[in-house]
Amino acid sequence: MTVTGWIQIVALVAVLTVLTPLLGGYMARVYEGERVLLSGVLAPLEQVSYRVLGVTAKAEQGWKEYARSVLLFSAAGWLLLYLVLRTQTVQPFNPQSFHSGPWALSFNTAASFVSNTSWQYYAGETTLSYFSQMAGITVASFTSCATGMARPR
Repeated sequence: MTVTGWIQIVALVAVLTVLTPLLGGYMARVYEGERVLLSGVLAPLEQVSYRVLGVTAKAEQGWKEYARSVLLFSAAGWLLLYLVLRTQTVQPFNPQSFHSGPWALSFNTAASFVSNTSWQYYAGETTLSYFSQMAGITVASFTSCATGMARPR
């Protein structure tokens, strides 16, 4: 390994060491429901979304409601990702004119990303359009992690 490579590794470890307590403390405050930097901006949006969805913020979910919520959210996420993957021929941001893969590949990809296993049987850069990668895979990767971090109170 070169000196530049070692410098990059040391710099990355240093940045992560500095950011970990800051980000960890922020996340802990968010999970505990305390006021954070973005509360002034995001709290009104959160209240509107709660009202639209009919959610009571302080009400607790039992395990059955929580399981139903996770399953419905994951099913909706799977369906959206599957549709994105199956319609990539007509999507924007497809300069290579990639066609959709076979239905089984789209099914498997959607299932693996929604379940946070992220198993891929294709090369994303030579199979998926930019839109499929951005609006499909990236969103599914984020929401599957967020679903795993969510917990009933």
